Parts: sequence; structure tokens; C-alpha cells
Amino acid sequence: MSLERALLDGIASDGGLYLPQRLPQFVPEDFSAAQSIQQVAQLYMTPYFEGSTLEGELQNILAETLSFEIPGSPICIDGNTEAMLELFHGPTAAFKDVGAGFLAACFSRLNQGATASITILVATSGDTGGAVAAAFDGRPGVRVVVLYPEGRVSDRQAHQLTCWGDNVLSLAVQGSFDDCQSLVKAAMADTALNQRHRFSSANSINIGRLLPQSIYYVDASLRHYRKTGNKPGFIIPTGNLGNAFACIMARESGIPIGDIVLATNMNTLIGDYLAGADWTPRASIQTLASAMDVGNPSNMERLQSVLGDAVALRRQIRVFSADDENIRQEIATIHKESGIAICPHTATATFAYRQLAAKDRADKDWILVSTAHPAKFESITEPLIGETIPLPEGLANILSKPSRYSIIEPTLQSLVMQLDGTPMTGHK
Repeated sequence: MSLERALLDGIASDGGLYLPQRLPQFVPEDFSAAQSIQQVAQLYMTPYFEGSTLEGELQNILAETLSFEIPGSPICIDGNTEAMLELFHGPTAAFKDVGAGFLAACFSRLNQGATASITILVATSGDTGGAVAAAFDGRPGVRVVVLYPEGRVSDRQAHQLTCWGDNVLSLAVQGSFDDCQSLVKAAMADTALNQRHRFSSANSINIGRLLPQSIYYVDASLRHYRKTGNKPGFIIPTGNLGNAFACIMARESGIPIGDIVLATNMNTLIGDYLAGADWTPRASIQTLASAMDVGNPSNMERLQSVLGDAVALRRQIRVFSADDENIRQEIATIHKESGIAICPHTATATFAYRQLAAKDRADKDWILVSTAHPAKFESITEPLIGETIPLPEGLANILSKPSRYSIIEPTLQSLVMQLDGTPMTGHK
């Protein structure tokens, strides 16, 4: 399967997920001349694009993808100073902006000259849909259909999902994120429906989401390795395992990355599986870290394919789970310790750091991943820190737009009615 076919299909015809036949292999010295994240990305992504019709466009695609800052900053936890990778400086103030921007840059080139538009289906537990809608808003030849669980995202997240132009259809599903994800998979598996609408996906089931998300792990680890000679470990908030798997892909390609720790919320299937439970999908639990409310993480099949079963996984990753009270305590305590506000998802990472053994914290270098701007969750964060969090300019612009959406039942029939033209029912 070519790269462009995998991008456009989103999901394989048998319902499985695409992986590269082999991961390219690097050593740190391969990047010795690369000083900017764009230069690092060019070197890292070139093997994936070789032979593709997009090969000559890679530099321009990456320039569009990495058009905003991805800085590191210090964070103090229990008297220890570690690094925090800030992934929330994109248009919708969440890490999904990297993968969404990459897909938009690729799709707009792949669909040039086509007589029919592509319909991108995206299930979202909070942030993905907004990032994808922003990236594709107004682009010709592409329609975006956003499915999100009604009442299970923050007000500002909901606004980000519903305030776009005519090529974005926003659907509030009367169910959970897992219902939304199941609808996407069912629609894409329906051959006649797929042919009628030319479906693709922008969830992390699409390999085009994971490849660009590996870039910031490659860049951050190389910068740390050059400075200290140590391989940094990463602590990553995760729900559907996409962002976590992007880091694992980078490490399996020879990038100098140490331990990988996954932080989850009360949806504990990943941790339970590593502890010996069967991999049995569950109904998702609604939590303060809403973008991680996933009961059936799709990317586990990729993780198992690359690293092995639960026994093998236990040797290569660790998982810690934070409940809502842990999240509240972390938001308040981090503000006291470091003077910064963090979102509920980032709070699961700081909680996971505190669970590490004292020797791990003393002897190893850690980079905690901050996945969203705290202003997106002001109703949670501001009462805990006693301050108003200023809105980033991009987020303020989005929130000033009017929103529109339809409410649907979690059935394929309800989705098909919307795809075929039932008008919007919700406005504000």
C-alpha cells in the first residue's frame, strides 16, 4: 500500500489499521546538521515519503504543519525540576493541531484536480475534532464530519467543534466517544456508503496522524541528548494511544528516548491489561480529562504489533492512572509549586511522575507532555488556582464565532441522514 493510499483510506478494508512495513532506523548523528524542528522533521520523515507522489512536497507540507512554536519549559514537582513539552500553541490550543495540520496539507495536495470531494470522518473526545475542523476549514474538495459525545466535552471544546464553515458538519452524538468511534468505523466499512462519500479519517486510526506527532518527540529528545548525553524519558497523557504510539514509533526507530510512561484517567483498560487483565473493551467513564475518556483504545493493535503482548509491553512501558480527585490536587499543587496552570490531561502526567520510584526520579531525566492549554478547561482549572487564565489569541478568535450543530442518535442510520443532507438542528 502506498503512503498516499493509506492516508486517503484512513483505515484498511478489513477494518484494521495501517503500519509501515518497516520503521526507518536512525542514530543521533544522522541529525547532527539539523538545528530547527523543521530540519529534524525533514530528515525523519523522508524515508516515509520516498517514492510517494508527495515526496517533492514534503518540505512545504512540514512548513505548514510546524507553523507554530513547540517549546519546552521547566516544571517543579516535589522539589525536582523537570522539562515540560508544551504542545498547545497551535490554532486550537491542543497537541492535535500538529497531526491535523499535516493531514490537511497532504489531503489538499492529494485531492487536487479530483472531481469529487473527500469526506473526512472524525470522532472526537474533545480536541481532535476542533483541530481537524480548523485545519480543513474552507479548503476546497474536502468535507469534514465531526462526531462528538453530547455533554461530555467542556463548553469551550464544544464551541471549537461547532463554529466552522460550510464544509464542516458538526454532530453531537447521544452517547460516548466510543459510540462516535464505532460510527466512524461502521460508516467506513459500508462499501456503498464509502463509494458515495469517499470517506477518510482524521482520527489517530489514520497513520497520517501518528507520523507527524512523532516529530516533536524526535526533536525534544535529540535536543536533550545533545545537551546532556542522556536519553530523556517521556510521561504522556493518553486515551486512544495515538500520541503515546507516536513516541514509541520514534524510539523504535533509534531515536534517543529512554523510559516511556503512560498517564491515563479513570478509563484504566490499558493499565489493567498490562497488569494481567484481558483486553476487553469497556464503556468509557466520563472524567475531568475528557479528551482521554476512551474505553476501547484503537491503537492498542498497533502497539501489540510493534512491541508484543502484555508481557512484552510491561518490559517497555509503564502506566499510572489518575482519578478526578488526583487531577484536582495536581492542578492546585502544580500551581503552588511552579506558578503555572495546567490542564486536566497534563495533570495526569504530573500525577504519574509522583508515582515513580525515588531512584527513577533522581537518576533519570524526564519530559512531561502537556497536551492542551488550561484555558480550554477554565471551569475546572480557575477555581482550583484562584486565577483567571488568559485566552490565547487563536482560541479567543475561535470562541467569538457562532456555532451550529446537529444532535443525532448513536446509529449509522442517523449518521447517514446527516451525510445525505438533513439540515442542522442546533444553533447558538
